[in-house]
Amino acid sequence: MSTLVDYDDAVERYDTVIGIEVHVELGTRTKMFDGAPAGFGEEPNTSITPVSLGLPGSLPVVNGLAVEYAIRIGLALNCSIAQTCRFARKNYFYPDVPKNFQTSQYDEPIAYEGWVDVELDDGSIFRVEIERAHMEEDAGKNTHIGGSDGRIHGAEYSLVDYNRAGIPLVEIVTKPITGAGARAPEVARAYVQTLRDLFRALEVSEARMERGNVRADVNVSIRPTPGSPLGTRTETKNVNSFRSVERAVRYEVSRQAGVLDDGVAIIQETRHWHEDTGTTASGRVKSDAEDYRYFPEPDLVPIAPDRAWIEEIRARLPELPAARRRRLQGEWQYADAEMRDVVNAGAVELIETTIAAGASPAAARKWWMGELARTAKQQEVELADLPVTPTQVGQLQKLVDDGRINDKLARQVLEGVLAGEGDPETVLVARGLEVVSDDGPLLEAIDAALAAQPDIAEKIRSGNLGPVGAIIGAVMKATRGQADAGRVRELLLERIAQ
Repeated sequence: MSTLVDYDDAVERYDTVIGIEVHVELGTRTKMFDGAPAGFGEEPNTSITPVSLGLPGSLPVVNGLAVEYAIRIGLALNCSIAQTCRFARKNYFYPDVPKNFQTSQYDEPIAYEGWVDVELDDGSIFRVEIERAHMEEDAGKNTHIGGSDGRIHGAEYSLVDYNRAGIPLVEIVTKPITGAGARAPEVARAYVQTLRDLFRALEVSEARMERGNVRADVNVSIRPTPGSPLGTRTETKNVNSFRSVERAVRYEVSRQAGVLDDGVAIIQETRHWHEDTGTTASGRVKSDAEDYRYFPEPDLVPIAPDRAWIEEIRARLPELPAARRRRLQGEWQYADAEMRDVVNAGAVELIETTIAAGASPAAARKWWMGELARTAKQQEVELADLPVTPTQVGQLQKLVDDGRINDKLARQVLEGVLAGEGDPETVLVARGLEVVSDDGPLLEAIDAALAAQPDIAEKIRSGNLGPVGAIIGAVMKATRGQADAGRVRELLLERIAQ
């Protein structure tokens, strides 16, 4: 095994070229070619029909809504939509493909020659060219029992669930992405995130990566200079998080540089990503198109989308994520750096919903990008995975706005919400955190503080207001932080003047 080359050293001596194939499961009610439900989480092998299982004599029928969703995606990616296209059989044997072929599109995709602009962390824009977007069906799912890593090697036996077989997919294939240099991993991550956001905006998929709704195959090759011929590529399969996409590119660049430095040729192969170690491992020698023996699917007629229908779909496209972010930034009056932080944290929808729940844009950003962002980082989870909803954050801010709690107490309330103790109101009552608004207890605390510190009291009475903070601090301590500091100051000055 070759020694890994430091990434910065590798990109200084080699030019990186990447290509990304993104598969998105479409959110249709039924499968691509039959009426079996296209749900998630059902008992194994219950969402199936003879077509799903490829039984002899069963015939496929194209899902019309899946075709419309594919056209939506193509239009949003600035692609041309084919006048006519057809399905093909991609022949190979896998136990999770019961027909021994996958119904896909080969030389006639439904969408081709597009592009999408990707915003990087510093606000710069990188254009990714799209080669094609084509329709196909998903395979089933293998579960390998026994062994140490859940893979077939070392397993005692394997189980196959065909529920996912036939789920509609669109695969989006980029052209070789060049010119990114050392930022290739960042471009890869931002591209996949851009597509995920696009799928959700188009309402063609839930696009939940943790469920496998969106999966990326990451192709990486390196070459001596940007003018050199393309190097031999590897394809890391089924990477299903943004962070992993970025890490997979970095690792492959370092690994391939080490291989070439040793004078060994890169093998064109598929590789598996290991999240726990941040490494890739060899899978199988990569097949070329001719190895799949494509030929037209004889049981399906060509698809010829009516041009008027395509224009109708185009007219119904929603506001796309980039335009929406620009609009929201203007409405929220966030600086460019503030908006980039929000976007990079995946907090746009969270903040938008929090504002809809009654919080101001400034307050919503304060909570999500402050206390909650710190908590997510400590727990190593995404912001959206924290056990608090935007509605609850809005309720929390309303308690502050109504003067029932101050910011310090609000953090304690939020702590209770995150701990599963209920919504903000419930936590506030259960923990007894409401601000003391009755002047009586506050005056008692002020009198006690003045009596305990007579020298400070005398200085204040003589007109020196510098030590006022010490008395306020003593009152806040006595009331466990539940006093309104502004009201305490007012009452203190009134008391001194008497």
